Amino acid sequence: MSHSFKETPHNAITDSGIARVIPCKELDLGDPLKWLALGWRDLVRAPLLTAFYGLIFAAIPWLITYLVNLTGWHLVILPSIVCFMLIGPFLAAGLYDVSWELEKGHKPSLWHSIKAIKRNAVNEWAFGILLLVLMIFWLRVASIIHALYPPYLEDNLENLLPFLALGTVVGAGFTMLVFFISVFTQPVLMERRIDLASAVLTSMNVVWTNKLPMMIWGLIIATAVGIGFVTGFAAFVILMPLIGYATWHGYIDSIELKRERHYE
Repeated sequence: MSHSFKETPHNAITDSGIARVIPCKELDLGDPLKWLALGWRDLVRAPLLTAFYGLIFAAIPWLITYLVNLTGWHLVILPSIVCFMLIGPFLAAGLYDVSWELEKGHKPSLWHSIKAIKRNAVNEWAFGILLLVLMIFWLRVASIIHALYPPYLEDNLENLLPFLALGTVVGAGFTMLVFFISVFTQPVLMERRIDLASAVLTSMNVVWTNKLPMMIWGLIIATAVGIGFVTGFAAFVILMPLIGYATWHGYIDSIELKRERHYE
């Protein structure tokens, strides 16, 4: 179980002076599994909202795949996967609201969750633009990788493998960067009226201070995404809402809050 540090740890993030950094707690290795359990509880308590958001998350990669098959440009699959992971935290705002409402003892509603983006609108939309810029940058890098593919080679696995491997390495780097700066940024912006820089630095500080637990959490998210793609995106209907709910509880567990939450 997470607990407050006896002395607030200092690092380049907390001492940067760029913006306020909300202190984080010290996490245990088993905390990510606890977040999943709490997320599952929220999923069971709000099945209709879970299905609504889950279907959206499943429809997005399905549409990407359809467009890829329609155009025949199969090398766009990998960057499309990364793009999906880039915008995931932004789209999950509604799921965070559902968990927040359940935490407060309220009955969550679709309209209330849709309006979640308006609580700290300027900074939340700025966060969306930040993710969009990263996505565009990744697409440009992916297009460069694609340009390296000789047009005279046949489209078979043996010929595509070096370029897929390069794309995988670069894509993994972008994914780690997005995870580092965004894992709890959206929940911070939703609960507190703070600026984007403070929210991003707070998220980065949690990851940097709790490297192993957050690495486990990152692997859980990556595994969920992998299962979703292996099942033809059908598993996203359950897994993406589960990750969204669990992320909210991870935020509550990781950040020093104005008031403590107590779970049963």
